[in-house]
Amino acid sequence: MSKKILLIDDELDILEILSYNLEKEGYDIHTATNGNEGIEKAKEIIPDLILLDVMMPEKDGIETCQELRKVKELQKTLIVFLSARSEEFSQLAGFQAGANDYIVKLIKPKILISKVNALLQLTSQVSDNAKLIEIGDLVIDKDNFRVSKSGQQFLLPKKEFDLLYLLASNTEKVFKREEILEKVWGNDVIVGERTIDVHIRRLREKLGINTIQTLKGIGYKLIV
Repeated sequence: MSKKILLIDDELDILEILSYNLEKEGYDIHTATNGNEGIEKAKEIIPDLILLDVMMPEKDGIETCQELRKVKELQKTLIVFLSARSEEFSQLAGFQAGANDYIVKLIKPKILISKVNALLQLTSQVSDNAKLIEIGDLVIDKDNFRVSKSGQQFLLPKKEFDLLYLLASNTEKVFKREEILEKVWGNDVIVGERTIDVHIRRLREKLGINTIQTLKGIGYKLIV
């Protein structure tokens, strides 16, 4: 079955170009021209991926993303902003609203298609309950608490392993600090402000400095 992609943008020429190129790749494409229409259509079709503009009439992209993230059936849907706005504060607002990624519209169509392909391929390979996660040369074996990268084995302390596994469970998601604390340490455990930072630093030292990306003021994301 073809992956469903919902395009939400008030510029008809953008919708036409994106629809044409993505349909050529075999995707099932649906469109909406404003936030309200996009939310209703998303509830109806439950897309695998939503490409969303920021500046739109009636309801802008940030508000639309926030509303979409409240819909239970859309929790696993990837939401990616595709906007002409490249300012850092706009991108931060997008991630804070719940987006998985933010792409500036100057991107070339072929590169955009490649990025969409990669996003959807990765999410189809990793499930929330996966016992074995393989991402590039990184392998995480949950049953045996084993981690290897480029053939090199690592024996990680449990919290470092749990943190890495969480980040690897959804490589297109930016995990907020509050969510990491809740899922790795639990609400009933009191830890210091820099606990996550220390564990992230240790993972970077062991697995490579570029393995985990910090999004300042938001959280962390595994880079593949």
